[in-house]
Amino acid sequence: GVIVSNATLHNQDEIDRKDVRVGDTVLVQRAGDVIPEIIKVIKQKRISNSTPFTIPNKCPICDDIATKSKDEAVARCINSLCPAKIKGSIEHFVSKNCMNIDGLGIKIVEMLINEKLIKDISDIYYLKHEDIAVLNGMGDKSADNIIESINLSKNTTMARFLYGLGIRYVGQNSAKILEKYFKGDLKQLINTHTDELLDIYDIGEVMATSIINYFNNLDNINLINKCLSGGVKFKKVDMVIESSITGKIFVFTGNLGLLSRKDAINMIERFGAKNSSSVSTQTDYVVAGEKAGSKLKKAEELNIKVLNLLEFEKLIRSLES
Repeated sequence: GVIVSNATLHNQDEIDRKDVRVGDTVLVQRAGDVIPEIIKVIKQKRISNSTPFTIPNKCPICDDIATKSKDEAVARCINSLCPAKIKGSIEHFVSKNCMNIDGLGIKIVEMLINEKLIKDISDIYYLKHEDIAVLNGMGDKSADNIIESINLSKNTTMARFLYGLGIRYVGQNSAKILEKYFKGDLKQLINTHTDELLDIYDIGEVMATSIINYFNNLDNINLINKCLSGGVKFKKVDMVIESSITGKIFVFTGNLGLLSRKDAINMIERFGAKNSSSVSTQTDYVVAGEKAGSKLKKAEELNIKVLNLLEFEKLIRSLES
């Protein structure tokens, strides 16, 4: 029921092992019911003059060195001023799951960078109406809408902001965990130490080291302070209500009807539970809506408690009463 249009190939070892070449026809499946994975090459359909592919050791944008650490599959450009990295960091920051700045799409971001109106994420909060209105294809109305969206994004959560910063290994879930632990106080997080981070459930050594390194970089601190000076402020963090599902892991699958996936996750997180995208032996509940697929089947195989929508809503109501 899903059309797969892209499958990422960033692991040279996997490219070599499967002998994937440009122009090849491949067999694709959805690994874990979600991620497009190339299973094998249909070699009968391979063109006669194909050659093995090797990921370059130089960035294709800035021509600086791209390095790969021993414990990672990906090669990364080491140039902090690489235009592609700057553009990518801004696109991530304004995206729906981060600061959710509507109207600042890829093309607008590119134009703002090319016109030297922004060079990092903090510059967004200093844009003026006239900066945007003069861009190609824009006008007063479009500029008004973008400025309004920027202003709306200033009232955000610490978790969204943290995720938007693009700190290595800090995803949406870990950003929420950090927000709750530090009660929405970014200053406390900035001044924390490794041992304290390691005491937090789900924060491992690699992530803790990455967080400490990020906040030990003066350029990053200046970037954050510039965002805050530009008007970014964080909403008060709702305290977690201790309950029978605190610490439990939920997986949602299928069509949840009128209940959005985001609202369902917010419901369980309010009572200290966590959401996961995959079913495992660690899963406590699977909430199955209409047309639930392989996740429901796996839950049944692992003898994990399955709730339908009515049972889930009844559970939440019992916690609220």
